[in-house]
Amino acid sequence: MTKTLTMRVARRLRARREGRGWSQARLAQAAGISRGYLIRLEAAKQDPTLTVLAKLAKALKVSLVELVK
Repeated sequence: MTKTLTMRVARRLRARREGRGWSQARLAQAAGISRGYLIRLEAAKQDPTLTVLAKLAKALKVSLVELVK
């Protein structure tokens, strides 16, 4: 994943989470990932796998495309 795409996904992920009024802990639990991993994703410090993006999209009730477009 390019740095630009990683940053875009990070911004969209955080915006969707905050839009639902969820904490990082709540989203991480709903998606079945660790809070630390979510923190790194939202800070654009780590590239998410497709599987993790799908879990996050499902937890947030958005399409996968919405997170990466």
